[in-house]
Amino acid sequence: MDDPAPCTARSASPWLVGASQVLGLAAVVLTGVWMGHFHGGFAWDGSGREFNLHPLCMVLGLVFLQGDAILVYRVFRYETKRNVKLLHGIIHLLALIISIIGFVAVFDNHKAAKIPDMYSLHGWCGMATLVLFCVQWVMGLLFFLFPIASSWLRASYLPVHGFCGLLLLVLAIGSSLLGITEKLLFSIMSTYSLFTPEGVLANVLGVLLLCFGVLLACLTTREEYRRPPNPEEESLSVHFKTLTEGGSPTTP
Repeated sequence: MDDPAPCTARSASPWLVGASQVLGLAAVVLTGVWMGHFHGGFAWDGSGREFNLHPLCMVLGLVFLQGDAILVYRVFRYETKRNVKLLHGIIHLLALIISIIGFVAVFDNHKAAKIPDMYSLHGWCGMATLVLFCVQWVMGLLFFLFPIASSWLRASYLPVHGFCGLLLLVLAIGSSLLGITEKLLFSIMSTYSLFTPEGVLANVLGVLLLCFGVLLACLTTREEYRRPPNPEEESLSVHFKTLTEGGSPTTP
């Protein structure tokens, strides 16, 4: 008798992916509305409007796009692995570029306003997340997209790479929540407890980020949503390994 679980997982997966995209896009839009409506919009002039680019870039880059880069292995489970790896790396690169723009914006604003840098827990966690994200991207590039390591070393590193990817998403969401709280305390500390529109909007943004992270964790950790083995790719990998190293590889 066939097990109905795989069929149920396949039918649930598109709905979970769709829900994650709705939550992620809603978080990006709410961040733009928050900074645009309540804090004057965006500019690149060293003013507070340049600072407004920072939360928008962080939510878009380190949270939403990083999450989507992880999801490509679930969404395109039956596509050629090489193409999925390339898409995974490109989305991560785009996320990295946008995140760096966000960091430059906040440092530029702090310099113009003579505000100290890197004194808060939010600043520490955010900088650690960006640095580790850069390391993770470079390691993925060297191990998987343009592999310079042996098949055995790549297979050994793969679980570490996957774990670190999820850890970085958790760090990015955690840093975002710290940043939301910090911004609210600086902006509306005296009226925050009165359920002002800005405070409610920012709280909803935080809840959306948490829900986005939970859905991503569900889709990436449950075994039934994983990419199934591809016999043709496994065969090519074995053939390549035999020619180059004389052994039987484990494909990452």
